[in-house]
This record gives sequence, C-alpha cells and structure tokens, in this order.
Amino acid sequence: MSVPPQKKAFPLRVDPALYAAIERSAASDLRSVNAQVECLLREALARRGVKLADPVRPKRGRPAKAVQGDEE
Repeated sequence: MSVPPQKKAFPLRVDPALYAAIERSAASDLRSVNAQVECLLREALARRGVKLADPVRPKRGRPAKAVQGDEE
C-alpha cells in the first residue's frame, strides 16, 4: 500500500473577520477551513500563472482483493 506524501503543517495567524469569512465560504462549499484555505491559495497562484502539480488524493474504498498466486 502506498503512503500519500505528508502535508506541511505550520501555524497561520489571520484576522478573526477573515477567518470567519473563510469558515462561511468553506461551509457553503462543504469543505473544512483547512481545505478551503488550500483551495483559495491554489486558485490565487493559478491566477498569477504559477504552475502546480495536481494534489495527490488518497484512494478511497476497500483495497483490491489479492489474486491467487500473488502471495509471496
């Protein structure tokens, strides 16, 4: 099973009014505040012409069944 790359964690200090606006926007998009901030940053960088690789999303659901004969 592959492990997705770790995300960089860092403290971010923002104005309470800005946080509240991000929180409302996240709720309307059905995202967490963290995911909304990441989305907004990606959009802002794209508008500036900064190219980023697509985010790596973890696979969801059950792992595939092992095929007989694949056991080592």
